[in-house]
Amino acid sequence: MSTNALTPRQPVPALHVPLVTGGHFALGVAPAERFDLLVFYRGLHCPICAKYLMELEALTPEFHQRGVQVVALSSDNAERAQAMSEKIKATHLQIGYGLSLASAREWGLYISASRGKTSIGIEEPALFSEPGVFIVRPDGTLYYGATQTMPFARPQFQDLLGAIDFAIAKDYPARGEYTGLV
Repeated sequence: MSTNALTPRQPVPALHVPLVTGGHFALGVAPAERFDLLVFYRGLHCPICAKYLMELEALTPEFHQRGVQVVALSSDNAERAQAMSEKIKATHLQIGYGLSLASAREWGLYISASRGKTSIGIEEPALFSEPGVFIVRPDGTLYYGATQTMPFARPQFQDLLGAIDFAIAKDYPARGEYTGLV
């Protein structure tokens, strides 16, 4: 089954996940002033994800200053998500868990099968989603999206901050919206 790409300026799929801190994140229920930044990560088993989320944790206050709500989420269960939250010392970053693989696929994420224990000795889930980063407007439409087949070479959060600054200053529209014949 192939992965479907989302289309900029069009509505994104529904998203509702529990949070490590309690409660739930439901996209669109309480949208941010400017954008919601959704960072889908592979799970506790991924050492690259932990490093990536540490960077995001450090920059989350910068995103908040720009009117951007930030949520990191995975298909991990509550226990594994809590362990990741503790590992990255999350105090600003919301960590969601329990993302269904069907929902991951709706978001255009690639799905991988377990290869056993990772380099840090943590068992991979039987199936899990690969990384994706999405910026969603308060009206629920896609502004930016990036998906990957591997855990490597992800969009850098400092670059995304600069892009958000530019988008706000120039009222820059979402790009990649054309779906007609070519």
